[in-house]
Amino acid sequence: MEGTPIGQNTPIEQNVPMSQNMYMGQNMPMGQELSQQYMPQQMPGQDMWNQECVRQGRKFFSHLGLMYFCGTLVIYGVQLLVMWVLSLIEPGIFKDANFSLLASMLPMYLVGMPIMVVLIQTVPAQQLPQRSLSVGKWVLAMIMCYAILYCSNLVGVFITFFIGLLKGGRVANNIQDITTSVNPIITAVFMVVCAPLYEEFIFRKLLVDRVVRYGESIAVVLSGLVFGLFHGNLSQFAYASTLGMFLAFIYVKTGRLRYTIFMHMMVNFMGGVIAPFILKFIDVDAMNKVLLAGSEEAASEALAQVLPGLILMLGYLCCILGITVAGIVLLIVFHKKFKATPKGIALPKGKRFTTVILNVGMVLFILFWVFMIIWQLFQ
Repeated sequence: MEGTPIGQNTPIEQNVPMSQNMYMGQNMPMGQELSQQYMPQQMPGQDMWNQECVRQGRKFFSHLGLMYFCGTLVIYGVQLLVMWVLSLIEPGIFKDANFSLLASMLPMYLVGMPIMVVLIQTVPAQQLPQRSLSVGKWVLAMIMCYAILYCSNLVGVFITFFIGLLKGGRVANNIQDITTSVNPIITAVFMVVCAPLYEEFIFRKLLVDRVVRYGESIAVVLSGLVFGLFHGNLSQFAYASTLGMFLAFIYVKTGRLRYTIFMHMMVNFMGGVIAPFILKFIDVDAMNKVLLAGSEEAASEALAQVLPGLILMLGYLCCILGITVAGIVLLIVFHKKFKATPKGIALPKGKRFTTVILNVGMVLFILFWVFMIIWQLFQ
């Protein structure tokens, strides 16, 4: 996780004057597939050069955003088509939560996301240099990853709870409902295997490899933002966006996707498999008996039934708390290591947000998911 420069050996395109190389990253490596498309051309003055960077930047980010937007529409379209056909064949088929999840996830992973990958690959990319991350550093990064996840999740829980009070009802948590009502094997396959593999490839490798030409910081932030929005609900956006930025930082510094895939798998395993498994040991009926027992004997008998589950849950919570506290301490100790290397095409100050976000493609993608998040809040 050292803040080393992205590249060391390969020079930038030769058509850029030496006086302007400082803005584009004199040593940034360019992959074989990186064409001259969206690369600023030689301009006579600084103002004209900045205008050219902004113009090409908007075209680039609009193209990228449009591909993510079209990929999103393809995923939704495939899912809706399959579910519509199945409902015609058997109207009551989606009463089974397991089948409903399979009917939604299989079209996405087998058809929708592969098409999304093809669309995104139409945007020119570059190859990041690869660096190894030792097992010890990976473990430390994993601990920090959990701290970021749980702290930002608490923020999301507070916000959704407050919104629930305002609207007078509970805000639905789709991921929690899925993990507690679906067969744990199916949950493990989709959450621990499929999701990390596809999401890390699409939102880390494909996105970062393309955006890093404009600097590591823009690539990291945009990766987290797009990843968080793609989850489609506020409770997940709160932690998915911050987690996505951390994973993007790991990837941009190492160039090795396997590190972030394994981190993503561990996070989903703990939250989607272990936590629901432990919750099943807590007997809700026995808990009610403890609270409503009219005698000490009845309360003791009910408490004996629920105590093993409570001890297991307490141990799990203590473990999570310990990891979170340790992660916060590590983040404070190593905060100086989290530095983005200022290499790449430098967008003018004051124009970065408008260039990266305020373009047709990105606006369409963001508006779609903001609408989905708001719609989900009031379900």
